[in-house]
Amino acid sequence: MVGEHGTQLSGGQKQRIAIARAILKDPRILLLDEATSALDAESEHVVQDALNNIMVNRTTIIVAHRLSTVRNADTISVLHRGQLVEQGPHAELIKDSNGAYYQLLQLQEVNARRNGTYELDPNRLSDVANRLSDVANRLSDAANRLSDAGNFVSRHSIRKLSFERSMSRHSSLGGSRRNSQTYALTEDEIEGCDDTKSGKNVLRRLLHLHKPETAILLLGCIAASANGAILPVFGLLLSSAINAFYEPPHKLRKDSVFWAEIYVILGVVSIFIIPVQHTLFNMAGGKLIERIRALSFSRVVYQDIGWFDDPLNSSGAIGARLSADAASVKSIAGDVLSLIVQSISTALVGIVIAMIANWKLAFIVLCFVPCVFAQSYAQSRLMRGFGADAKEMYEQASTIASDAISNIRTVTSFCVGEKIIESYRNKCKGPVKKGVRQGAISGVGYGFSFALLFCFYAVSFYVGARFVHNGTADVGEVFKVFFALTMMAVGVSQSSSLARDFSKVQDAAASIFKIIDRKSKIDASSDDGMAPEKIEGNIEFQHVSFKYPARTDVQIFTNLCLRIPSGKVHVVLMTVALVGESGSGKSTVVALLERFYDPDSGAIFLDGMDLKTLKLTWLRQQIGLVGQEPVLFNGTIRANIAYGKQDQVSEEEIVAVAEAANAHRFISSLPHGYDTSVGERGVQLSGGQKQRIAIARAILKDPKVLLLDEATSALDSESERIVQEALDRVMVGRTTVIVAHRLSTITGADKIAVIKNGVVAEEGRHGRLLRLPGGAYASLVALQSSSS
Repeated sequence: MVGEHGTQLSGGQKQRIAIARAILKDPRILLLDEATSALDAESEHVVQDALNNIMVNRTTIIVAHRLSTVRNADTISVLHRGQLVEQGPHAELIKDSNGAYYQLLQLQEVNARRNGTYELDPNRLSDVANRLSDVANRLSDAANRLSDAGNFVSRHSIRKLSFERSMSRHSSLGGSRRNSQTYALTEDEIEGCDDTKSGKNVLRRLLHLHKPETAILLLGCIAASANGAILPVFGLLLSSAINAFYEPPHKLRKDSVFWAEIYVILGVVSIFIIPVQHTLFNMAGGKLIERIRALSFSRVVYQDIGWFDDPLNSSGAIGARLSADAASVKSIAGDVLSLIVQSISTALVGIVIAMIANWKLAFIVLCFVPCVFAQSYAQSRLMRGFGADAKEMYEQASTIASDAISNIRTVTSFCVGEKIIESYRNKCKGPVKKGVRQGAISGVGYGFSFALLFCFYAVSFYVGARFVHNGTADVGEVFKVFFALTMMAVGVSQSSSLARDFSKVQDAAASIFKIIDRKSKIDASSDDGMAPEKIEGNIEFQHVSFKYPARTDVQIFTNLCLRIPSGKVHVVLMTVALVGESGSGKSTVVALLERFYDPDSGAIFLDGMDLKTLKLTWLRQQIGLVGQEPVLFNGTIRANIAYGKQDQVSEEEIVAVAEAANAHRFISSLPHGYDTSVGERGVQLSGGQKQRIAIARAILKDPKVLLLDEATSALDSESERIVQEALDRVMVGRTTVIVAHRLSTITGADKIAVIKNGVVAEEGRHGRLLRLPGGAYASLVALQSSSS
């Protein structure tokens, strides 16, 4: 499982899977929108060779910021502000020293020289290239076989370059690309919460949540009791009215008017009581659902990140629980509780009336009532589990729909709409089959309840007739007992519907309470831990081992030891860079620093204090993260920048950080400026624009520790230079950790750590690492230089 939005994979791994998916499609037109931007040097070298072979006999359009990836294009088109300003091959475009392409090329070379220069041994470069030739040849052979399978009209490749990307990338909250940390923990908790599915426990807990509405519920219960008494009273009145038909005409006329007036009064009372009953219970139910949704959502927000990596806790499934399950729970107050009180009132009033009329006859007939309750109990037992199974299947269907909608561009591009619809339809078929079985059981239950009801009538008539024959009771008493208990039976038989409704409520409430009861292993809502007033920002990983429980066969870190010194106030730039192959664990270091996860063994220290001993909210307030995939919320640009600070943010602060991130200019050019809506996940903005807003948000936070996970990967050369200068200013006096694939961006770092095979293989400055014979860093630099 890759997880929602591919969160179980690194950025490079996701990119390679997307490339493989596009190759499998065997398209006539190939669109590569920064297709290798998330790959490390070694992976990029291999994949680029495969892509070069795949592009043969296809119309290919490349959108790129790194001009080195398009040097060999047949035609390079330079776009500026929506217009085509230059077009031609690389060799022709560089002849015009005043041209836009030439200026861009010079700007990238200036950036490379500013970050550091490469002094490589040509023999080392040759050795590294030869080392990858076998892998590249295998991919090339596969690509040639795929290319030969199709006949294509187009015989040339067109690769297009633009200053800013127009295609949006999807991102996941937190930029997480890890596996679940909590699978085993969740299973234990589910076992520990089995008692939650007990009907008594569910009802007791829901009533406990109902405490603030005690007054409303009491009034509702009074109205429900009065409503429940109406049927037995009607039976009493009906039995009394029957005697009027045996009276003389003048007496009959007088009594019929009297009884008609009594029934009208009973109807008026019903018109008043029943609306009051339902209004009060629905009012209480509305407040209950509001409280449950707020409580469960607050628990969801503070769950550890690993919990969200579990496919069972995808955004679609959680959304279904917060909406559908909470709405189902509402019926416990609006329908179930109301019907329970009403049925109890009906039973009590009916029994009292029957006992007063003739207690012997009433007692004999009442011996039949336990059968009715036995039937309702049996039906509720048979219905148990149907709601939970259907709910789980509908949550899976909701997940498919949520993924399809959030990735609608990918769905549309690959023309897999029908496949997605079929998957959704298959997930919905399960509940239909369950519903048929549920309907059959429910129908048998209802039929049996009516059979019992008619048997109840038969017993009443038979026993009543025997009592009249023996002189134990007169006709009037028999009718009073019969109608009182009959109306009572009608009212109580309605409780059989509780079996289905309460089963659904029980399953929905159990799902909600699992969220509320779950104790997060890393709980951001907890106030436990230290919160020092001042820190320097020295970070140290001591013998850290880590692996994801979902992939226990893959060890991410085995014995990671890494020291990250703090930034000094008087130093222009103090940075530590992490490099390595895609999937080596660079971004996992960032996740562990943020305490998205805890290591399996070893410890991580901040100024000598174990991260586990620090208050979590305080710790995360000290850390600013700019991820490889910018994360924006569906709102205005102003609101997205303001997320960086918990306190009220002034307009001057927002504009200042936007200017520092080189975002103010493009924001001001938009029709609505800072009030422009960015759309879901920022789809209204280009990748570079989203990244600059994310950087502005991090600057506003003013953190002591700054984490940059490929922070400038989505920017063009000019924007990268300006944003990098802004970042250089922001880094002063801070501990800065940079995760990068483009080694040119970190050659000036104070310390470079190469992560390989779960440990720090090499560390030092750029020049020292280049001089290491057969070094891992030197090999990465050589590969990237050969690609350029």
